[in-house]
Amino acid sequence: MTHTPKPNPKEEEEAGYWSLMAKAQASAGRWVISRRRNHLVSGAARAPQSMDGKHNNNVYKELGLFSLKKKIEDVVHRAEMIAPTALELEEARRIKQEEILREYNLWDDVSRSNESLTALADAVRVVNDLKDLKYKAEEAKLITELADMDVINDQIFKQAYEASLDVGKFLDHYEVSKLLTGPFDKEGACLIIKAGQESTSSQVWTEKLLNMYIKWSQKHNFEARVSEKYPSKGGGIMSATIEFEKEFVYGLLSGEKGTHKMIRSSLDGSIVRETCSSGVDVIPLFLEPVELHIDDENMEISLQSSPTNNESGCRTKPVVSIHHIPSGVTVQCSGERSHFANKMKALNRLKAKLVLLAKEQGVSQVNTIKNKCAESDWNDEVRRYMLRPRRMVQDVTTGLQLPDLNSVLDGNIEALIRAHIAHRQGREET
Repeated sequence: MTHTPKPNPKEEEEAGYWSLMAKAQASAGRWVISRRRNHLVSGAARAPQSMDGKHNNNVYKELGLFSLKKKIEDVVHRAEMIAPTALELEEARRIKQEEILREYNLWDDVSRSNESLTALADAVRVVNDLKDLKYKAEEAKLITELADMDVINDQIFKQAYEASLDVGKFLDHYEVSKLLTGPFDKEGACLIIKAGQESTSSQVWTEKLLNMYIKWSQKHNFEARVSEKYPSKGGGIMSATIEFEKEFVYGLLSGEKGTHKMIRSSLDGSIVRETCSSGVDVIPLFLEPVELHIDDENMEISLQSSPTNNESGCRTKPVVSIHHIPSGVTVQCSGERSHFANKMKALNRLKAKLVLLAKEQGVSQVNTIKNKCAESDWNDEVRRYMLRPRRMVQDVTTGLQLPDLNSVLDGNIEALIRAHIAHRQGREET
C-alpha cells in the first residue's frame, strides 16, 4: 500500500509566496515603465534585505498604510464592477462604427464621413482607455496584496495609490459622460464671469470664483485658459473669460449659469450684513466653425482699444464687441492680438450663444429668439456661498447643501456638478 504524504502547510504557503513574488517581479517592471515620470529603477518590488527596509515599511504602515490600502481596494472593486461591462459596450460601439463605414463610399457624403470617422476614433480611444484602466487596477490590486506581506517597498505602494486616483477620476468622467446626452454636452466650454453692481467686494468675489474654476480644472488635469481678464483698480476683477478645450466640459459646467451670491450675515443669522454677487454664463466652445449665417444689418460691431499693463510692453489691447440686435445678445473678445482675430472669435462666440438659445427656446430662426430670455441666465440665482454664521454652500437649483465653503472655493465642486446633471436628467425624463 502506497503511503501518500500529507501536504505540509508551511511548504504550501512558501510555494504560494514565491509564486506571488514571481508575478510581482514580472509586473513591477511593467509598472515602473508605465510610470516613467517617477524615474524609478525597474524591478523595484523585491523583498527587503535589511532591517532598515523593514523599519521603513513599518513606519509607513503606522502613518496610514491601512487607510491608503482601503482606498485602493475601493477603487479596484469599483473598476472590477464597471470596466468589463463598459469595455463590452464600447467594443460593440466600435464594431458598429466600423460596419457603418464599410456600408458606403466615404466620398459620397464628406460631412457624414467625417462624423463617422470621428465617432470611430472616439470609440477606439475609449476602448483603449478602458483596457489601460483594467491593467492599472489589476496591478494596484497585486501590489496591495504584496504590501500585506511586507515584500514591496513603500515607493511602489505610493505609485499604486496614485494610479488608483487616476483610475477613480477616469471612472467618474466615464460615468458622467454617459449621462451627458444633450446636443452640446460633448463640447468644450467658454465660461464668462462678471462682477455684480455692488461694492468692490463683488470684484474680489469674482476673482475668488475665477480661481475656483481654475483649481477645479487643475484637479482634473486639463487646461483652463484665461483668455480675458479685466482687473479692478480697487482689487479683484471686473470680468474674466475662461476657455476649456476639453470634451464634455460644457455638459459639466452648464449648471453653473446664473448669479453666484456671497452672503455674510450676523452671528445669529438674523441680519444680512453684506451681499455681493457675480454673474456666470457658459456657452459651448466648438472646435469646428459654427454653420450659421447672420446678416450684417442684424449686428452692431464696435472696435475699441483698452488700456492694459503687461510684460510685452503694449499699453493697449484691441477689444471687439458684437451686439445682435434681434436677440439683444452682446459678446466681447479681447484675448487676441489684433482686432481682426478678436472679431472672428467674438463672432464664433455669438453664433454659439445664438445656436444654444435657439435650441433652448425651440425656435428654428435666431432672429426669433426672445430678447428677455437671452440675458436671463445672468440674473437667475443659482448658488449661495454663506460666510457667516455657518461657512456653507447652498445650491438654489438642486437644493444641495455643502458644509465646507473653503473646500468648494478650493475647486471641489464635483458634488454640485453631479447634482445639476442628476437634476437635469430628472427634468428631461418628466
